[in-house]
Amino acid sequence: MIKNLLKSFKLTLAFCAFFGVFYVFVLWIFAFVFSPNKGNAEVVELNGKVIGAANIGQAFTQDIYFWGRPSRAGDGYDATSSAGSNKGPSNEEYLAEVKVRIDTFLLYHPYLKRDQVPAEMVTASASGLDPDISPKAAFVQAKRVADARGLPEEKVMALITENTEAPLLGLFGMAKVNVLKLNVSLDKAISRN
Repeated sequence: MIKNLLKSFKLTLAFCAFFGVFYVFVLWIFAFVFSPNKGNAEVVELNGKVIGAANIGQAFTQDIYFWGRPSRAGDGYDATSSAGSNKGPSNEEYLAEVKVRIDTFLLYHPYLKRDQVPAEMVTASASGLDPDISPKAAFVQAKRVADARGLPEEKVMALITENTEAPLLGLFGMAKVNVLKLNVSLDKAISRN
């Protein structure tokens, strides 16, 4: 009995060391060698100043910017508060929250009908930190952004198309638009004019 307990304890220590140290070290080496930023977050710069990480959503609320998905992590997309709501689609409180988000979205996008509001713009992701939206969610915002900036809508739509990332290898995932990168490219396009 004691012999089995000692063996189990040793095996547990070995697995803890392997998965807690060696495995993490192997993943770090893999990320350092094969990822574009040596395993670090991709930072986005504007005028030589770092303004954010491309893999974490940011709160954009002004009409001159594209908006990302709502965050359950507070207004600042605080990663320390990252979590889903754990409320299902039959939860009355959740449905009321989504209705308020739809009404608010329509207030700023009066040219849309209720059924044209992309679901991702009124529902938070599981992490609450999504940096990306679908091209459809970006295109429905183009008129608002163009009007707020005094730009032709076609120019804004062209920027969306330029910033649309295709699925990985054309197969995995969906097309997406990084909101921070899109807003930075919008600011850069304005500063060039």
